[in-house]
Amino acid sequence: MNETFAWRWLGRMNFQEALALQEELVAKKRENRNAADEFLLLEHEPVYTIGRTPDQSSLVDAAHLPHPLFAINRGGQATYHGPGQLIGYPIIDLRRCGQDLHRYLRWLEKLLIKTLAIYEISAKTRPGLTGVWIENRKIASIGVGVRHWITMHGFALNVCGDLTPFDRIIPCGIQNVTMTSIEKETGMAFSPEEVGRRVAEIAFHTIANLTIEGSLIQISGSPITHF
Repeated sequence: MNETFAWRWLGRMNFQEALALQEELVAKKRENRNAADEFLLLEHEPVYTIGRTPDQSSLVDAAHLPHPLFAINRGGQATYHGPGQLIGYPIIDLRRCGQDLHRYLRWLEKLLIKTLAIYEISAKTRPGLTGVWIENRKIASIGVGVRHWITMHGFALNVCGDLTPFDRIIPCGIQNVTMTSIEKETGMAFSPEEVGRRVAEIAFHTIANLTIEGSLIQISGSPITHF
């Protein structure tokens, strides 16, 4: 069994580049079941995405969106990614985790709720809706894809910055939803990289909820970090 869960901070990447990296890692893990699970943390250049669904109503006016649009192999309706938002793409082999997608989604939600608690934000889930909320305000969206039981895509946590691009769509297909961020809730500015490190720490302590055992290393250009 693979005993490492490695994370990388990738900085700001365009969506196509990050998607290609995910696909490369998924292919490697499919070929080598012992390859390390990985957790990619990054920001995106402004972009809209939507899951592969015949219902495109959440786009409202796709032809006049201010940023590029990609239809991708995840669940869910339209969302926006951009600077100030922490993107997390775990590449995890669920064949080692009982092939339980429901448990994986709940793990992602709990991971974000625990992270927000560090910033004294009381977040929660809502019945029937995937993602993380503060009362009726949505702070994090989750949309995953699975290929041969290996995960890709993941979550978007609003840390800081401009949220107005969400106004051009119906976020996640939920009418009249209010999007919020750590900055809006606390009145303080934090960077996605800083919050990403917090997420990585908590992932290290909770990955055992998915697998029997796990350890976490950083495999970026910076020195390896152990928690």
